[in-house]
Amino acid sequence: MRRGHPATPTEQSLSTPRMAGLAGVLFAVLLAGAIVLARIALPEGGGAARVTVTSGQRDAVTSAVELVPFAGIAFLWFMGALRAHAGDTEDRFVSTVFLGSGLVFVACLFGAAAASGTVLDADQPQEFGRHFAYTLLTTYAMRMAAVFVLATSTIGRRLGVFPRPLVLAGSLTGLVLLVVGSSVPWSELVFPAWALLVSVYLLKSRLGRPHPAPPAP
Repeated sequence: MRRGHPATPTEQSLSTPRMAGLAGVLFAVLLAGAIVLARIALPEGGGAARVTVTSGQRDAVTSAVELVPFAGIAFLWFMGALRAHAGDTEDRFVSTVFLGSGLVFVACLFGAAAASGTVLDADQPQEFGRHFAYTLLTTYAMRMAAVFVLATSTIGRRLGVFPRPLVLAGSLTGLVLLVVGSSVPWSELVFPAWALLVSVYLLKSRLGRPHPAPPAP
């Protein structure tokens, strides 16, 4: 971009994949970190409510709760940049599902983080807060994440903006989150892994795309 001149539409479109890639990488790292910390500090299953919370576990929960808002913000940027990458020819029906599932996912993620934070107010983990947090995360947030991944893969396949292996990986990720997300511990990590995969592809496509020649003065 020349100094003193606004960015042209072509320059703006070339910067979009880079924005999507960077936001997606940040989201994947933050969400994966929050999930790992929460899983370690708040064990799931029978008898977990009777385990005394140590100071280390409290620190882990606090860190996870503090990471989630930033992960949500990065995800919103990731969503916006993906829509811009798809262009103006996107299917309105699939795009509505894409947008709605993404927003509901963020809302459920924030709710799960708030519920996880309730264990910091007592010496014993509160059964309701722990169960509510895992229900929001694994049953609702991950199901919305599954819809988001499937919608994104559908848009990528129809418009040809994603290669076939990436579309297949998205379809598999969506099915895993939709079917086994609430019954298999740690399976929710496939969502940030998918986001990281998409982000790396977008960054590579940005680096491999030739820059347009500057306009004649």
